[in-house]
Amino acid sequence: MTRLSVNINKAATLRNARGGDRPNVIQFALDCELFGADGITVHPRPDERHIKMSDLDSLRKIIKTEFNVEGYPSQDFLKMVLKIKPDQVTLVPDSPDVLTSNQGWNTVKNQNFLSSVIHKLHSAGIRTSIFIDPEKDMIKAAKEINTDRIELYTEPYAKNYPINKDEAINKYMQAASYAHELDLGVNAGHDLDLSNLNFFHKSIPNLLEVSIGHALICDALYLGLEKTIQSYKRHLQ
Repeated sequence: MTRLSVNINKAATLRNARGGDRPNVIQFALDCELFGADGITVHPRPDERHIKMSDLDSLRKIIKTEFNVEGYPSQDFLKMVLKIKPDQVTLVPDSPDVLTSNQGWNTVKNQNFLSSVIHKLHSAGIRTSIFIDPEKDMIKAAKEINTDRIELYTEPYAKNYPINKDEAINKYMQAASYAHELDLGVNAGHDLDLSNLNFFHKSIPNLLEVSIGHALICDALYLGLEKTIQSYKRHLQ
């Protein structure tokens, strides 16, 4: 069964809106695990508009499932993850001012840079994943720089799913199959939700993990957090 990692950034965004501690992101992470999440994902950004650097030590201490930290590998980011040592670091190519992740790495152009970053993370015993578009040349280069996994950027799939789901999934099936041939683990994330997740999951038999935040938190406003997580888990069976 594909693992569900819940991105709790939006819970932190809500907390920060009032400057207090409601919702408490530590308790939120614990509750996600209690309700069935297989992991917790955070994506700290330089402006700390959601998850704060001060949250990370506390989260590392209490998370009992898998802790996945996403981010651009700046010097500050690398210093932080090498200190707290999450189970997985997902490298994203976001610039500091981007609202949300909107593209995968050009692993060909950034091969030397990413190879150096991955070497540092591996030396600390941290599994690595690279946020990537479903393109064979990018996947091949990702293998060459020794990442453990790739995370397929799924916003294009989500946008095209209501129009033609078979066409929307085609490149992802090919990409995942090619990654599997290269012995790369396959994760996925961005705009996956209760309408498109099950088809994606059934079409990608080697899918190890999905990271879902925004849609899941929105659904929880209506359904409640426990019921929402269980609903997402059922779509991954």
